[in-house]
Amino acid sequence: MDAKMRFLFWLWLSSLPLAICMPVLGQAKIPVCHTPIPTRIKLVQTTRPKPTLKSHAGMKPIPAGIFLMGSHDSQGRADEFPLHRVQIKAFWMDETEVTNASFASFVNSTGYITTAEKAIDWTELSKQVPKGTPKPADSLLAPSSLVFVPTAGPVDLTDYSQWWTFKRGADWRHPEGPGSTIKGRENHPVVHVSWDDAIAYAHWAGKRLPTEAEWEWASRGGLKNKIYPWGDVSVNSAPYKANSFQGHFPYEDQALDGYKTTTAPVKSYPANGYGIYDIAGNVWEWCADWYRADYYKKSPTLNPKGPISSYDPDEPGVAKRVMRGGSFLCNDGYCSSYRNSARMKSSPDSGLQHTGFRCVMD
Repeated sequence: MDAKMRFLFWLWLSSLPLAICMPVLGQAKIPVCHTPIPTRIKLVQTTRPKPTLKSHAGMKPIPAGIFLMGSHDSQGRADEFPLHRVQIKAFWMDETEVTNASFASFVNSTGYITTAEKAIDWTELSKQVPKGTPKPADSLLAPSSLVFVPTAGPVDLTDYSQWWTFKRGADWRHPEGPGSTIKGRENHPVVHVSWDDAIAYAHWAGKRLPTEAEWEWASRGGLKNKIYPWGDVSVNSAPYKANSFQGHFPYEDQALDGYKTTTAPVKSYPANGYGIYDIAGNVWEWCADWYRADYYKKSPTLNPKGPISSYDPDEPGVAKRVMRGGSFLCNDGYCSSYRNSARMKSSPDSGLQHTGFRCVMD
């Protein structure tokens, strides 16, 4: 790809919503996950499905408690501070991320169409990109999503267009694009789902998305002031505790944990102290909250539900929701977001190959 084509690809890529890892020097002096992109425009607003009967099947009780929310370690980034006292009421949480099989039941029951399966309205999108930006080819406006493709070797980690590829027809049924399938992966977490998609599923299931505070409390699993859901032992130490990128990102995943640049079946790794599986690694998990980088400075103590609006200083004009847990593309040298306190954010209509969710219930 020559310089002109790379620039045009980057310009188009940066005009769409992504939840990706991009190197930005944070407080911990390691690359962090970042979402520098405006929102996607949907042509179709899907009606929220009617809820089904509530059930705690497949869920674990999370006890009430008090903890210090935020980073307790040197890897903590600016938006993970200050440490602040939070009190959480008891709730139930899905023991696993929502699987392809469960999401298929939802779609079959409701006829729901995900964000990635909808075309993009250029008339609306043109209002968000720089004036004079040429209309992309119709093929780029067709339903599509971003798929990770390893590079041939070391690359500039600020140029994420080198490992993310737009694939027409990539969606939850076709995680790697046309020709791929979820057959045989029914118990893998569903991916390419936006926050809007997750909310629709949760409503249908009679559940909801966790608040960011609930998510972190559940992730800690009863441990106090630890870096990871299992304690302070490195994610790269055997026996392996999460599905992550082991090696040199984005070109060499050594797959020591058994899975190479792909999701793992749920329950592939030990549960944390509350019986919750894969809350670190595998896929990013949507939370209910709007994202604000400075929210911890003014968060209430009792059952915080997040700010009333979003503010990301990296992109002040783009409203974003919180994501937690990291993914199979995180590693210590590039993302390191499988830590309990690590935060990420993306526009509500974003969805990628490493984005999923789990639900909670009161």
